[in-house]
Amino acid sequence: NLVKDNQVNAWCMPGGKVVVYTGILPVTQDENGLAVVMGHEIAHAIADHGNERMSQGLLQQTGGVALSIALQNKPAETQALWMMAYGVGTYYGAMLPYSRLHESEADHLGLIFMAIAGYDPQGAVSFWQRMSAAASGEKPPEFMSTHPSDETRISNLQKWMPEALKYYHPEGNGGNKSGKGSGTKKKGSSNVVKIGG
Repeated sequence: NLVKDNQVNAWCMPGGKVVVYTGILPVTQDENGLAVVMGHEIAHAIADHGNERMSQGLLQQTGGVALSIALQNKPAETQALWMMAYGVGTYYGAMLPYSRLHESEADHLGLIFMAIAGYDPQGAVSFWQRMSAAASGEKPPEFMSTHPSDETRISNLQKWMPEALKYYHPEGNGGNKSGKGSGTKKKGSSNVVKIGG
């Protein structure tokens, strides 16, 4: 879905529905830049990150309930301190690192997906450089953020680029930018692509 909004953002709902705000289109600059965004968001859907986040939130809540029960006979101040420490500890020690892991995984898979679809994965680096430049204000340190820092993200993309380029066939088997298939498939060929290794 394309939503008319000035936010420079896109996201994927649990279940795979992708939302792209029109505010990101000037940053994408072209179809290849939009392929970076779509590959990243589709990767979130395929990797089931939305459901993983919901499960992690439920686990965090369950731990909070268990801690609350364990502290029920303690003074209110002690309970409040422990619960606050638990909340901060799980947020910074578990939830944010998992969120950054999901974002990095979506960057990696998205890079490969766009290459398979016939888009030049090298455009991902320049897209994220433009995203970094478009961000206004100071950014929190990486350990306090849901996303990897721009520097980490770009470094990772450059590290993964040789793998992604193996899947990039702009005119051939991997796909094409026109969205029109050739209508033919070699006998015995498969649509299954092994990623990694």
